[in-house]
Amino acid sequence: MGHRICLLLADGFEEVEALTPADYLARAGVDVVTVSTGRERVVKGSHGIRVSADMTAASAPAAPDWDGLILPGGMPGAANLAACAEVLALLRRAAEVSALICAICAAPALVLAPAGILDDRAWTCYPGMEKNAGGAAKNWRAERVVVDGNVITSRAAGTAGEWSLKIIGKLLGEEAAAGVARAVLLA
Repeated sequence: MGHRICLLLADGFEEVEALTPADYLARAGVDVVTVSTGRERVVKGSHGIRVSADMTAASAPAAPDWDGLILPGGMPGAANLAACAEVLALLRRAAEVSALICAICAAPALVLAPAGILDDRAWTCYPGMEKNAGGAAKNWRAERVVVDGNVITSRAAGTAGEWSLKIIGKLLGEEAAAGVARAVLLA
């Protein structure tokens, strides 16, 4: 059976941080399902690009149906993710079953930290956002991508390719990640 990833999209998401993992994971054969946190399937990114999601969060299945969750950053996208009850429920369930939890830019600090996902884990985010992470800030690392167990965090749009490859590596192995890296000329 193939892998399924839930890519959460809230109004104001950073387009590169959402579409890069969607593209790279699809290239690796992963079923990426885009989920709008709003009432409508169409979600507007932080730079005005509109994306039509596959479904809304209200109709999305619970975390056991997913091998992982992807939370792009961007503002106010990350804040909108944090304000969505369905996103928080998906995160809680993903943590319970040790599914992958992948967040980038502002999302680790604004969504994962308040949800308790980053407690006692090494992580990273957009520089300066760590000050919003409360007690989890002590575990912040100034690295481009940080993997700690089932949690994969990254810094910003410029690290989205590396972050996406780490997600592929966790799901399918390093050989699959290397194949995508070669295909898109990252390696």
